[in-house]
Amino acid sequence: MLPLTPVVTLCIISYVIYKFILYPAFISPLSKIPNAHPSSPFSSLWILIKRFTHQENRTIHAAHVKHGDIVRLGPNEISVNCVDDGIRTIYSGGFEKWPWYDQFDNFGVPCMFSTAESKPHSYRRRVIANVYSKSYLQSSPEMHKISQTIIFSRLLPVLESAVTNQEPVEVLGLSHAIAMDFVTAFMFGLQNGSNFTQDVSARRQFLIPYQRRRSYFWSGELPSLKSIVKNFIPVIEPKYVQEATSYIENWTLTLTKAAEKSSTTKLSDEENVATTAPIVYNQVHQSTLKNPFPYPQELQIATELQDHLAAGHETSGITLCYLFHELSLHPELQTQLRKEFLTLSPTLDFPPSTSPPELPSPQSLDALPILQACLMETLRIHAAIPGPEPRITPSKPTSLAGSPPLPPGVRVSSQPYTLHRRADVFPDPQAWKPERWLEASEEQRAEMGRWFWAFGSGGRMCIGSNFAMQGTIPSLDV
Repeated sequence: MLPLTPVVTLCIISYVIYKFILYPAFISPLSKIPNAHPSSPFSSLWILIKRFTHQENRTIHAAHVKHGDIVRLGPNEISVNCVDDGIRTIYSGGFEKWPWYDQFDNFGVPCMFSTAESKPHSYRRRVIANVYSKSYLQSSPEMHKISQTIIFSRLLPVLESAVTNQEPVEVLGLSHAIAMDFVTAFMFGLQNGSNFTQDVSARRQFLIPYQRRRSYFWSGELPSLKSIVKNFIPVIEPKYVQEATSYIENWTLTLTKAAEKSSTTKLSDEENVATTAPIVYNQVHQSTLKNPFPYPQELQIATELQDHLAAGHETSGITLCYLFHELSLHPELQTQLRKEFLTLSPTLDFPPSTSPPELPSPQSLDALPILQACLMETLRIHAAIPGPEPRITPSKPTSLAGSPPLPPGVRVSSQPYTLHRRADVFPDPQAWKPERWLEASEEQRAEMGRWFWAFGSGGRMCIGSNFAMQGTIPSLDV
């Protein structure tokens, strides 16, 4: 008989070879899926490096171009690039969120976006979604007053001053400012929200720490490692990141407390013409009355509102900036848009010819085909959130994009960056061509719409998609 120690050693070596080499490479259901990298069956290191160096989206896209609708990124991770048996199954079929979303907790409290389980997420969404619906936004007197105030009292004077004084405009910062002013006014009340459009100093005071606080890689991909080594390796979470996080959270709490005071105070236009109810605050407050979550009510409200203001200003600001950029390269489209805007009633004049100044109705803006085509094409090729949106396969084995039934616990995702670049759906996919939406047949537009994924899909689709479109259009209209 062999000595016990060599037998044990042989068993351990055999187990390691089977578990980490033979099974993932030849036996696992994932072994039938094309590998994005030769090391994919054995290690996630290569894709982690791509994520750390901000090359993930293009790397995954290249893998799909080479291998097809489904690729293996790691031993337990796949990416899917199709609608049927793809995003329709994953995002409308009850796949829960991967723990990666924990990084979007605020104040140490989950918000709707970061909540992994479907039931608590659905509860939060159900009590908030009404005020973000298209019908509510288009008929809301608060939204109407917000638009009037921001456009006529803030944005147009800033642009007029820049033209008069022949001064350059920092477009990305202004785009973020416009978006933040719309978002905070609707959330907290116009009197409590930001005025970053005019106050450049306050804008920078917020945006600089907001940009610096990001530590998404470590928090999302290696949270356990981060918690272990962050006290020994300062670069994992520098002190300035912690300070920036505290600043943003305190800023949110200040606005939240102001909205709470406004919600119990009778508003009077005679006292302040720029006063509106804190619409989103009131809805979120209602959602916490039954207190179904084990956190203080103030933090339940604050975490939700911080998520809305962060996502709302960043995504809309990015979209506006790209839209202005693309239009600057296409003067012929600028001419066509001006002609289209001149068909609106009332027309936009500055200084305004009426008191109070009036904006065209949201419905009339929706009916402008060139404007809508420019927005859709910008969201297609410059999606504000272009990367993977990870989910986890359910307990019931599920096949995706022709794969064998996948076991539970597999990380699976799709990304707008690749879905929007299907050459068979969007010919010449890398080019910004609004005319593709104008010249397409009804069937072609329907097919492009099926693949359009700038706001996600299913029960976790972006709750602010209608707000983003309504806030973006009036800003472009000027």
